[in-house]
Amino acid sequence: GKTTAAAKLARYFQKRGLKPALICADTYRPGALDQLQQLANKINVPIYGDPKAEDPVKIALEGLKQLSDRDIVIVDTAGRHKEERELIKEMKLLEEKIKPDEVMLVIDGTIGQQALVQAKAFNEATSIGSILVTKLDGSARGGGALSAVVATGAPIKFISTGEKVEDIEPFVPSRFVGRLLGMGDLETLIEKVREAEIKVPEKKAKAILSGRFTLTDMYEQFEAMKGIGPFRKLLKMLPGMSYNVPEEMLDMAEDKLEKWRVIIQSMTPAERENPKIFNASRIRRVARGSGTSEKDVKELLKQYVLMRKMLKTLRRKKRLPFFGKGMPVDVG
Repeated sequence: GKTTAAAKLARYFQKRGLKPALICADTYRPGALDQLQQLANKINVPIYGDPKAEDPVKIALEGLKQLSDRDIVIVDTAGRHKEERELIKEMKLLEEKIKPDEVMLVIDGTIGQQALVQAKAFNEATSIGSILVTKLDGSARGGGALSAVVATGAPIKFISTGEKVEDIEPFVPSRFVGRLLGMGDLETLIEKVREAEIKVPEKKAKAILSGRFTLTDMYEQFEAMKGIGPFRKLLKMLPGMSYNVPEEMLDMAEDKLEKWRVIIQSMTPAERENPKIFNASRIRRVARGSGTSEKDVKELLKQYVLMRKMLKTLRRKKRLPFFGKGMPVDVG
């Protein structure tokens, strides 16, 4: 997860208005440059690497020269192991030559207490400024890795909580413990809503709050939720939901949302804008086109009616669902 973590960091800073760049100084692992290149292209961040070069120090220095106009440059080095003395030497030399503002150690959150041995070995070799723990999903093993890393004295700055390039967040102890104990994490949920930049134009907001809510609007809400993150992650951030909702139910909820998206995509523009025109033959056609059952289509239409009624009740509050604290929708 080290190379992916480098790209996640770049994306994190990019979303906050900075201009990051990446350098691949990993000359040991085959495919390291290709992997980082693909990730960099995905998030539209410049990258430097030389597939023919064997000296990571020269690669890093040349990369820094070529990317001198960027706000933050992240150097992805070779993977470390406490037994690999040559790599320890390389790390010391890299730090000496490129003089980074910060050395960040990436620790696998699934190795539990073994993280202590690994972190201490590299803390003795170089001045670790901070730590990024990957593969943290709130498991007990992840908690063990955190406690082990803390024992080194180096602060944990970031945690990676999933496979997507967006799945990185600053480490806040109270939030992590809250999720670990099933207490939820509303702060992170609100931040994710903000980062997804969910915006509803004033004209549309007025229409929705007055009851003019279409299946197109419903589809856009589903898409917005996808932008925030997987449905199960969102639920686990709500207080009391972490342990109260069975995994099978979370799976069913995610499957249902995806099924509803496909059903709406199979409708004609007229049907999406005016669901009242649905009859038995239209329901049958949409079911066939979406690869679902007529029962699934009817269930979606029933949910749409309930959602429209709920939105009408929000007229006085002048707020839309999925908007966190500090994000009111101004409808005049």
